[in-house]
Amino acid sequence: MSENVQTVMYELLKSIQTKLADHDRRFDAVDKRFDELGDLVRKQRRDTAGLLVMAKAVTGDFAEQVAAIEERVRVLEARGR
Repeated sequence: MSENVQTVMYELLKSIQTKLADHDRRFDAVDKRFDELGDLVRKQRRDTAGLLVMAKAVTGDFAEQVAAIEERVRVLEARGR
Protein backbone atom coordinates (compact mmCIF):
# COMPACT_ATOMS: atom_id res chain seq x y z
CA MET A 1 0.00 0.00 0.00
CA SER A 2 2.78 2.45 0.83
CA GLU A 3 4.21 1.81 -2.63
CA ASN A 4 0.90 2.96 -4.16
CA VAL A 5 0.94 6.08 -2.01
CA GLN A 6 4.50 6.81 -3.05
CA THR A 7 3.67 6.27 -6.72
CA VAL A 8 0.65 8.58 -6.49
CA MET A 9 2.76 11.17 -4.67
CA TYR A 10 5.41 11.09 -7.43
CA GLU A 11 2.72 11.41 -10.10
CA LEU A 12 1.23 14.39 -8.28
CA LEU A 13 4.65 16.01 -7.96
CA LYS A 14 5.31 15.46 -11.69
CA SER A 15 1.95 17.03 -12.49
CA ILE A 16 2.71 20.02 -10.27
CA GLN A 17 6.15 20.38 -11.87
CA THR A 18 4.61 20.31 -15.36
CA LYS A 19 2.06 22.95 -14.40
CA LEU A 20 4.77 25.14 -12.88
CA ALA A 21 6.80 24.89 -16.08
CA ASP A 22 3.73 25.96 -18.05
CA HIS A 23 3.22 28.92 -15.73
CA ASP A 24 6.89 29.87 -16.12
CA ARG A 25 6.48 29.92 -19.92
CA ARG A 26 3.37 32.06 -19.60
CA PHE A 27 5.11 34.50 -17.25
CA ASP A 28 8.04 34.70 -19.67
CA ALA A 29 5.62 35.54 -22.48
CA VAL A 30 3.94 38.21 -20.34
CA ASP A 31 7.33 39.68 -19.38
CA LYS A 32 8.29 39.80 -23.06
CA ARG A 33 5.07 41.64 -23.92
CA PHE A 34 5.62 44.14 -21.10
CA ASP A 35 9.14 44.77 -22.39
CA GLU A 36 7.76 45.33 -25.90
CA LEU A 37 5.15 47.73 -24.52
CA GLY A 38 7.85 49.59 -22.60
CA ASP A 39 9.88 49.96 -25.79
CA LEU A 40 6.81 51.22 -27.64
CA VAL A 41 6.02 53.77 -24.92
CA ARG A 42 9.61 55.07 -24.98
CA LYS A 43 9.48 55.39 -28.77
CA GLN A 44 6.18 57.26 -28.62
CA ARG A 45 7.53 59.61 -25.95
CA ARG A 46 10.55 60.36 -28.12
CA ASP A 47 8.34 60.92 -31.18
CA THR A 48 6.00 63.16 -29.18
CA ALA A 49 8.93 65.20 -27.89
CA GLY A 50 10.13 65.67 -31.47
CA LEU A 51 6.68 66.78 -32.59
CA LEU A 52 6.52 69.22 -29.69
CA VAL A 53 9.83 70.77 -30.72
CA MET A 54 8.63 71.11 -34.32
CA ALA A 55 5.30 72.59 -33.19
CA LYS A 56 7.06 75.17 -31.03
CA ALA A 57 9.29 76.13 -33.94
CA VAL A 58 6.30 76.54 -36.27
CA THR A 59 4.31 78.61 -33.77
CA GLY A 60 7.37 80.75 -33.05
CA ASP A 61 7.82 81.44 -36.75
CA PHE A 62 4.12 82.19 -37.12
CA ALA A 63 4.23 84.59 -34.18
CA GLU A 64 7.19 86.40 -35.76
CA GLN A 65 5.35 86.75 -39.05
CA VAL A 66 2.21 88.06 -37.32
CA ALA A 67 4.33 90.55 -35.35
CA ALA A 68 5.94 91.76 -38.58
CA ILE A 69 2.53 92.22 -40.20
CA GLU A 70 1.25 94.08 -37.14
CA GLU A 71 4.28 96.38 -37.30
CA ARG A 72 3.63 97.10 -40.99
CA VAL A 73 -0.02 97.86 -40.25
CA ARG A 74 1.02 100.17 -37.41
CA VAL A 75 3.41 102.02 -39.73
CA LEU A 76 0.76 102.33 -42.45
CA GLU A 77 -1.82 103.56 -39.95
CA ALA A 78 0.64 106.14 -38.63
CA ARG A 79 1.24 107.41 -42.18
CA GLY A 80 -2.46 107.79 -42.81
CA ARG A 81 -3.02 110.06 -39.84
